[in-house]
Amino acid sequence: MNLKGRDFLTLLDYTPREISKLLDLAADLKAKKKAGIPHEFCRGKNIVLIFEKTSTRTRSSFEVAAHDLGMGVTYLDPGVSQIGKKESIADTARVLSSIYDGIEYRGYGQEIVEELALYSKVPVWNGLTNEYHPTQILADFLTIREHFGRLEGINFVYMGDARYNMGNSLMIGCAKMGLNFTACAPEKYFPDPALVEKCRAIAAETGATLRFCTDPDEAAKDADVICTDVWVSMGEPVEVWAQRINDLAPYQVNSELMAKARPTAVFMHCLPAYHNRKTVIGREMGERFNRDSMEVTEEVFESEQSIVFQEAENRMHTIKAVMTATLVAAH
Repeated sequence: MNLKGRDFLTLLDYTPREISKLLDLAADLKAKKKAGIPHEFCRGKNIVLIFEKTSTRTRSSFEVAAHDLGMGVTYLDPGVSQIGKKESIADTARVLSSIYDGIEYRGYGQEIVEELALYSKVPVWNGLTNEYHPTQILADFLTIREHFGRLEGINFVYMGDARYNMGNSLMIGCAKMGLNFTACAPEKYFPDPALVEKCRAIAAETGATLRFCTDPDEAAKDADVICTDVWVSMGEPVEVWAQRINDLAPYQVNSELMAKARPTAVFMHCLPAYHNRKTVIGREMGERFNRDSMEVTEEVFESEQSIVFQEAENRMHTIKAVMTATLVAAH
């Protein structure tokens, strides 16, 4: 497999074999890091991280992965980058790709990272857009593979708003890699029908199944993985909370729901999670709506079934694999 020079914008662009090889590479790089074996495969290269939306895991993962690989890193935060403001996306891409060996973008519309890639001479990586979050899905799948020993045939259930980056990308990833995907939410929170049809065509070739239901109990039955995400995404107005809580409260992941899954089932979440009131937003919204937690309860989040921190660590290992594979020749 030779992915040198490729962009990483959405898993739709990658074959199941290529995704599997990226996971193999991530597992190998993780083993090397745990054993203290140097792996500076990208020594002498430099990358730039454009963050129009801030993040703990994405920034930390890219920076540590880059340093482990021997690279220099420049971080452009929302107050520093002129992308789309004083300088066009096309001009930004041409300037940065003449200076750096790789460009990461985390922000808003998918069209922005697509235009960066169009005009860039170096690989562009999607750290998150409104529509897709491919690096997170690689981390999720590495975690599932570590836990269950396989991906194919795993019953994966996503509870909550499936219209945006996590719901879209998990559906694509499951279709590509042969997992049985269920989105469970009110119908208005289901993914875009056009993307669903595209994923159904992929699933027909891989043996995956796609299911969309409104009954949490039905969705949880025989689940191997129950996953959720925050009900209100970064950048959405505070006024959205009341409507989302009203619509999505029945889809909260709690012990009663987990009990309906398989005894070996695990809980996953891309983080951050509102599982208590120990954050500014968690406390404010908890007091306003008289709730101790939102999309997942503290009991589930802190349970032995929760593998969210293994999942979070794997962001770094899978991002490292993506950068290695797209910046240097195959290993």
